[in-house]
Amino acid sequence: MADEMQAIEISKPGGPEVLTPVMRARPAPGHGQVVIAVAWAGVNRPDALQRAGLYNPPPGASDLPGLEASGTIAAIGPGVSGWAVGDRVCALLPGGGYAQYVATPAAHCLPVPEGLSLKQAACLPETYFTVWSNVFTRGGLKGGERFLVHGGSSGIGTTAIQLAHHFGARVFATAGSEEKCQACRDLGAEVAMNYRDTDFVARMKEEGGADLILDMVGGPYIPRNLSALADDGRLVQIAFLQGPKVELNMVQLMTRRLTMTGSTLRPQSDLAKARIAQDLREAVWPLLAAGRIGPVMDSEFALTQAAEAHARMESSDHIGKIVLAVAGGD
Repeated sequence: MADEMQAIEISKPGGPEVLTPVMRARPAPGHGQVVIAVAWAGVNRPDALQRAGLYNPPPGASDLPGLEASGTIAAIGPGVSGWAVGDRVCALLPGGGYAQYVATPAAHCLPVPEGLSLKQAACLPETYFTVWSNVFTRGGLKGGERFLVHGGSSGIGTTAIQLAHHFGARVFATAGSEEKCQACRDLGAEVAMNYRDTDFVARMKEEGGADLILDMVGGPYIPRNLSALADDGRLVQIAFLQGPKVELNMVQLMTRRLTMTGSTLRPQSDLAKARIAQDLREAVWPLLAAGRIGPVMDSEFALTQAAEAHARMESSDHIGKIVLAVAGGD
């Protein structure tokens, strides 16, 4: 391995244009870590928030953007077992995915599911860790329940629809065009609503309310989500694309026994992420290998086109995941 690598750094807080190709020192694995030779890196909303100066890396993490990647293990640190140099993996990263090499805890790596390419595998960690921990662990979704996911055509949304449908929930989704709504239906949504012309609150009330809502919009959606919940319903918040502040009448939480919760993935402990990885390996990875669920891919860009990839993501025109080709390949 060369001592230097190509990477994309954030030159200063700002728009996509601040993503700058640079040469950096190749990372070395610490205790419990592996270094991955990156083939493909996933592009996610938290990357854009970090680029804008709104989502700082946790202590000790790389300042480079990139929270998921696929590739082959290039080096193994002390205290690691169960992996060997050359193994094909995808991994949840603390940062640093927009580079030719990245270090990450070995416990946050998962094997590339049988039948999936490295490009497809790069789409898995961030969305599947997020959806599993928030929809099933924190949100407690069960078969037969009514589940509403906003942004159904996003990477998070397409993953949530497929998993919820597979585990027997009735899935409802919102999206911003008929094309996106149809993509949601094709993945298993019973009802997909264009939020530009359909009131999701009224539609969910027709069904008796949602038992669980997964939301990344925030802002004015928060009181509407509470109105759309069934009694004893749960709202799980994972982002605030329209802002975190809103005025609420909290009496309804008591009178209707509602639950509001939420989480962010990146600041959680290494142990918490390792437990999510183990859950996914047992409950979800066999479904991916069997072709019963899978990543929905929108587009790919070269590593040096990271700015264009961010512009595509922030346009909200995409359906599914956007990836960067680092080394590329299958």
